[in-house]
Amino acid sequence: MSKRTRTSGMKPRARIPQDRYLTFDQRATPPLRHFISPAIVFWEPCAGAYDLAAQIEAMGPRCVVASDITPGDERVFRVDALTVTREDLDSTGATHIISNTPWSRSILHRMITHFASMRPTWLLFDADWWMTKQAAPFLPMCQHIVAVGRLRWIPDTTQDGTTDCAWYLFDARHSDGPRAHGRLT
Repeated sequence: MSKRTRTSGMKPRARIPQDRYLTFDQRATPPLRHFISPAIVFWEPCAGAYDLAAQIEAMGPRCVVASDITPGDERVFRVDALTVTREDLDSTGATHIISNTPWSRSILHRMITHFASMRPTWLLFDADWWMTKQAAPFLPMCQHIVAVGRLRWIPDTTQDGTTDCAWYLFDARHSDGPRAHGRLT
């Protein structure tokens, strides 16, 4: 079950098209404080309305490019993240990629491979993923898994999602597998 389909005791919600769940919940980013330097510059490839990028910037790092296939803010450029090349990123000065990508596995797995081949990549998605068979090909290049807990994905509700979340750091240069970190904040 996805974080985005059911809340306890309620009818299932229809999925939002294109997995467009904005990261407005302020609990998403504090766990990253222990792992990212304020000096990094990053690309947010699934930026939506710039919510996550703004939260990361509030901790010190600088977003040099924010993009999405359906931008929801004037600071976000219309770009298909899977078409961006290493050369494109080199021209921005971005040292990292940080995003809450779509959780649909067909998209998520392509993004992990694509992004990790270009830059160290922090992605926010369901915490249980790393314990599944489908995660096996990606785990060697996963450096860290940082627990976040449940987040709220539907605006104007009091219900958190039903799935715990985690930040995952992927880097194609890494091959020793992940180190898991419990909730730090």
